[in-house]
Amino acid sequence: MAISEGPSEADVIAKAAIKLFPWLIAALVFYILWRFNAWKGVFALAGTIALGWVAWKLWVHYIRQDFISGIDYVLLEIVPPRDVERSPKAMELFITNALYHWSMKGGKEEYWQGAVWFWFSLEIASIDGQVHFYVRTPTRIRSLIETQMYAQFPQAQVKAVEDYTLAVDEITPESDWNGWGCEFKLLKPEGYPITTYIDYGLDEDPKEEYKIDPISPIIEFFGSLQKGEQAWMQIVITPSKKVYRTKGTWFGQHDWVEESKVETKALLAPYTRIFAPGVAGASPTKGVYAPVYLNPTLEKMSKKRDKLGFETGVRVMYVAKKEIFTPGRRTNNSRNIRLILRQYENPSANGFTRFNSTQGDAYGGIITITTKTVMMLANRMLNHII
Repeated sequence: MAISEGPSEADVIAKAAIKLFPWLIAALVFYILWRFNAWKGVFALAGTIALGWVAWKLWVHYIRQDFISGIDYVLLEIVPPRDVERSPKAMELFITNALYHWSMKGGKEEYWQGAVWFWFSLEIASIDGQVHFYVRTPTRIRSLIETQMYAQFPQAQVKAVEDYTLAVDEITPESDWNGWGCEFKLLKPEGYPITTYIDYGLDEDPKEEYKIDPISPIIEFFGSLQKGEQAWMQIVITPSKKVYRTKGTWFGQHDWVEESKVETKALLAPYTRIFAPGVAGASPTKGVYAPVYLNPTLEKMSKKRDKLGFETGVRVMYVAKKEIFTPGRRTNNSRNIRLILRQYENPSANGFTRFNSTQGDAYGGIITITTKTVMMLANRMLNHII
């Protein structure tokens, strides 16, 4: 239970006045327009502003598309040592040090040159049962990735390779390949954490016989594929931005850390009580009586806020020769690949659900999916990595 003083009566009145102020301004403007019959001028001004806003959005989209198309990417294969004795914390340090490229963009960079923060793709691919690990990165970041990888895993190998996705033709009724893929999204708001290596005790460096590695099910499944089969998993990341609207402001935005605090308050709201002061003139007090079963979730949410955050997209793709994966039919592997993230789910916290699957049963749009859209999704997952 936590006890704190509540807001004073003056604070309550001030907040109410702030909330009413925009409505008072709107009422005043409406009266002036009605009194002086100025509607035509307002419509002309509103139309000009709307056209300017559309033109601005188109311009920003154009220059960003031009900037992104000019980024030169390289695919680096990471060959880990046979015996990895480092904690997963070492890989966490590699990701934060090498891939968290947060930077302040000036007005000229952002709105004239179209500069954006870089994307990276962490990938696992199985080619005929041979499992490979990749990092797809802009070429200008290559040396940093290599040095940070060697810093954490001195025995690892890092080498540039050809894009493995180019070996598979576009999926059409006439091609030799068939495929199934999907993207994943979180079941709950992102303030709720998924199960991580810490929950499996790998941060404490347990003895080998007691280790439970959550990535092992993925590696074993990928390694079980036969000749003519491929499976890809791609995790696309970029540093998180301020994308959440701040209540009580016109244009204020905040990041996922502040949003997590908002979600925590919402989670505790049913268990929060305001008590009248026992002494005249004193302020009311607030008590939070959260049930014990919420403590693990609240603790995990708090620990997650201590980490650097990435905007993340996760997708998987299974492709195979048509003699193995006949069009119109599903195979065991095409079904099993959608289940490879179950070990990261926690019913009391967060988990993954698939959407935009190429079979169209979990499409992210409102309009019913068409065959053309299914093919578009398949080939987007096949070729459009970033």
